[in-house]
Amino acid sequence: MSVAFNIPNTLTWFRIACIPLVVLVYYLPYPWAQPAAAWIFGAAAITDGLDGYLARKLNQMSKFGAFLDPVADKVTVAVALLLVTHTDSRIIVLLVAAVIIGREITISALREWMAGIGERGKVAVIDVAKYKTLAQMFGVAFMLHGKGNLLFGIPVYEFGLWLLVIAAGLTLWSMFVYLKDAWPKFTAEG
Repeated sequence: MSVAFNIPNTLTWFRIACIPLVVLVYYLPYPWAQPAAAWIFGAAAITDGLDGYLARKLNQMSKFGAFLDPVADKVTVAVALLLVTHTDSRIIVLLVAAVIIGREITISALREWMAGIGERGKVAVIDVAKYKTLAQMFGVAFMLHGKGNLLFGIPVYEFGLWLLVIAAGLTLWSMFVYLKDAWPKFTAEG
């Protein structure tokens, strides 16, 4: 089995394949379309934690997987946030999406720069970022589920928005921590 298609990387490829499927299903003209898109997104989100766990457990970690996994995560969330903002252009929704997408771009660039100077470990994933990801994935899935839809009697869209507001706060917090840790390297550069 090639490294590109070991079990963890296959799960990551699955997550990438779900991106256009979520978009297509979301826009179908049926009442079940948005909830179905949310469930597809949720299945893809589950693979986010599972692929890393299996890579470590099965000793199938690879440089390719270390590259592909965060790309899949960021593109999946960004596309889902674009779907949500397309159907709900309230300022709170747009701000939350901008904060989350902006942070992902900023931290990706920071990690690339830190790796280039041999300091990648200074921007390793911290616990608050894991909580951010959890709130973000549930929040996005609930918002994809659609306005007015209930899940077990809960207005999932509104609950999802509050989870995304929490995720945006954690996003800013984790970005601050990463930038604070990297600041000595910024100021040391001539």
